[in-house]
Formats: sequence, C-alpha cells, structure tokens
Amino acid sequence: MKALILVGGFGTRLRPLTFTTPKPLVDFANKPLVLHQIEALAKVPVGVKQVVLAVNYQPEVMMAQIKKYEEEFNLDITFSVEPEPLGTAGPLAMARSILDADGEPFFVLNSDVVCEFPFQKLLDFHRSHGCEGTIMVTRVDDPSKYGVVVNKANSSQIQRFVEKPKDWVGDCINAGIYIFNPAVLNRIELRPMSIETEVFTGMSRDGQLHSLLLEGFWADVGQPKDFLAGMKLYLASLRKREHEKLAVGSEIVGNVLIHPSAKIGNGCKIGPDVVIGQNVVIGNGVRLNHAVILPDASVKELVNKSLPQCAFVKNSIVGWHSTVGKWSRLDNTTVLGEDVHIGDEYFINGGSILPHKVNFQGII
Repeated sequence: MKALILVGGFGTRLRPLTFTTPKPLVDFANKPLVLHQIEALAKVPVGVKQVVLAVNYQPEVMMAQIKKYEEEFNLDITFSVEPEPLGTAGPLAMARSILDADGEPFFVLNSDVVCEFPFQKLLDFHRSHGCEGTIMVTRVDDPSKYGVVVNKANSSQIQRFVEKPKDWVGDCINAGIYIFNPAVLNRIELRPMSIETEVFTGMSRDGQLHSLLLEGFWADVGQPKDFLAGMKLYLASLRKREHEKLAVGSEIVGNVLIHPSAKIGNGCKIGPDVVIGQNVVIGNGVRLNHAVILPDASVKELVNKSLPQCAFVKNSIVGWHSTVGKWSRLDNTTVLGEDVHIGDEYFINGGSILPHKVNFQGII
C-alpha cells in the first residue's frame, strides 16, 4: 500500500515558527509533526511500503530531514515537488504514476492533523463498502465554524457538504484523513485544485463517498492556539496509551512530557500540559503551565530563592535556541520564533516574536 501526505503549504498560520522550519518539521510532542503520521502508517498491519510527501515549500530542507527515517521504518519515502502550489487535490494527479501503480487503495492525509490514526480500521471499512473513497470525520461542539458532512439517513454514504451552517444539519466535519481507490484519480486534473470543493462534491453526487467516524481525540494544529490545544489532547491520549512516557516527580503536575536530555532545576513547578524538548534547560524555580519549550531553548533560573518571583511561561511556545530571562512572563498564546532572547523582568502578553530578535527589558 501507499500513502500521500499533503505537506506543501507555507505554514503561514504557524508563524513565526515556520519562518525558519517547514511546518511538517516543527516539533510536536518532541518529534517532527509529520513523523507522527509516518510512524502510524508504518504500523499498519497490511503494510504501507511507500509514502509520498507532496512538497512545495523548502523541499531541500524536508528531504534532508525526512530521508533518514526510511531505514528506521522500512519505508520508501518519495518527494513529489510541486512547481507551484497545487492545492489539496492537484498533488494526487502529480503523483498518479506512483499511487496508481498497483491498483490498491491509498491513504491521503493533511500534515496538520494529529490523532491516534486508526488506519487499519479505515482500510477495513473502506473495503467493506467498495466505493471510490472514504473520509474520516470527527464531531465538534460548534459545527457552525466548519464545513459539515451530511450522510444519507441511516447510512455511511455522504449525501452533501454544508459550509458553516446557520441551522443544525449535523456535527461531523472532515478530519483530513482519507482513503481512495485509484479510480478517484480520474476526477483530478494536474492543476491547482481543491479536493474538498471540486472532488468530494462530485463523488458524493455519484454515491461514491462514505464517511467513518474517528474515535478518540483529533486536532488540527496548524496555528499556535490549536497547536497548544492539540498538545493537551495528545498528552491526555498518551496518559491512556503509554503513561510510562510521561514525567513523574514532586515538581510535576498533570501530563508532562520531558525529553531525556533536558535539564530541570530545583523548586520548579511544571504542568499541567507541558512538553519540554531536547537539550532544554529549565532553571531553578521556573513555572511552566500549558507550554511547549522547543529543543535547545532555556528558561533562566531564580537566583535569589528568598524572593517569590520566577520566570513563568503559560499558554505559550518558546522556539528553538531561545531564552527567557529571570522573572519574565509569557502568556496568552505568546510564540517566540527561533533564536529569540527575552531579557529579565519582561512580560509578553499574546506576542509573536520573529526569529533572531533580542529584547532587553520591559513589557510587550
């Protein structure tokens, strides 16, 4: 079997992190975002043997980082480099010679999505109905913000899609995970093309598209607020599946994931919902809450332990090689890009700091 991952976007919603790193390589729970998907595909019992990455932005960086995983997961990882952004359908036409080579169904997924990736269940269900395609759907609390998938009565067959409905039509939305028979490629042209608006509508009209409800958590982590929310859901899922990977100790509160190479000072309070990356240094007395500290960053320690103040990072992301000074505070979805240095006694409230910036003292 084969799979295609749509990784071609510029990642503008996740800036400033994506100014220096392609979005699929941004660390999510201490591994590149796209690696979560590659690992899950490699575990499919029937055997996914080839993964195509549809790339448009910084392809050389992607190739250098991802090729090394071929041997680890016994996969052939192929890069399909788009000469221009081809949307969510065009990349399938560009990779047609690969996807149609053996006549078998193939997976397609958006690189922004994180979940427990039940690929085998999706494959089994797809084969059971015999139509061209199956999309995974997930339930949301407020469907008026999304395009809603509406099935025929008492059926998994999709009848129509309703964009941001004002009246109740359902609560299931497209989860960005699909499986198709090669016949779907006859519906797609080699041009910028939307699979959601130009392909799925025709498939549903022809009775060739079904939906399968995704169980467990789901998140689109394409922007900072959702990245942090997705991290919380991922850690909760990890607690149920592989709790031994989570940190424990007197300084830990709730679900916390810490890379083995990270150094944690004394008197800290870490958690809930915190991820600390490779080679991170957390100084004495630091407070972290609902935060991501990316590799090689540091949060400086409290020198005078008799004082109550300390560095505090909450609802924020600290980028690679960045530093947060003593008694500084980050809050309200603040994001530091790569190599940003925040001085002592700094308060950043909902800021987005571009890479390679140095701040000395004050409030943003």
